[in-house]
Amino acid sequence: MQTRAHWEAVYGRRPSTEVSWYEAYPGKSLELIRATGIASDAPLIDVGGGASFLLDELLRQGFSDLTALDISATVLATLHDRLPKAPHAKVSLLQGDVTTFRPERQYTLWHDRAVFHFLTQPSDRARYVEVLRSAVAPGGHVIVATFGPEGPERCSGLPVQRYDATSLTQALGGEFRLLHAELVEHRTPACVTQQFLYTRYQRAC
Repeated sequence: MQTRAHWEAVYGRRPSTEVSWYEAYPGKSLELIRATGIASDAPLIDVGGGASFLLDELLRQGFSDLTALDISATVLATLHDRLPKAPHAKVSLLQGDVTTFRPERQYTLWHDRAVFHFLTQPSDRARYVEVLRSAVAPGGHVIVATFGPEGPERCSGLPVQRYDATSLTQALGGEFRLLHAELVEHRTPACVTQQFLYTRYQRAC
C-alpha cells in the first residue's frame, strides 16, 4: 500500500472535486446499499472514500452509525467540516491504512469504492482480506468497486489491478458469496470515461 504522504499530496495538489474518482452523487453505491436491506441503524464503514459524498447522502437518508476510514488526514478534515449535522447519528472518522487497520467492532456493511484496485502486491491484498474478515459481521455485506477489465492501468500516478467478477471473487475468498456484479462507466471531471466493476457480497454466517 502506498504511503500516507502520497495521498496527502494528491489531495493537496487539487480540490477533491477534480480527482478522477469524484462523483457528485454516489448513485450506484447507494443503490447497492439499499439492495442489502440493512437497517438504518446498522453499523456501516466506508473504506478509503476520500471526500466522497456517500456519508452525506446516508445521513440524509437516516443512517445513524457510520464510519469513514481513510489514509489521508486532510480529506478526513474536509469530511468533518462538510458532513451535515445529524444530532442522533454517530459518525466516526478514522485515519489509517486499510491493510493495517485493526477494527474495534464489527460492521454490518463494508463499502470500498476504488481502494482495493490499488493493492497490486499479493501481500497487501492478503492483509486487506484479513481485515475484511475481522471487520464484517457474519451475514454482513460487502460492496467493492474496482476498475473493470477495460479500466485504466494507472490512477493518481500509481499502477492498479483490474478485475472482472471472477477474479475479484477469488481475491476476496470463499467466505464472501457474490450476489451482484455490474460494469459501470464512470465519467471523470476531465471528461474521461473509466470502466468500474461494482460488486455486492454477503459473508457466510
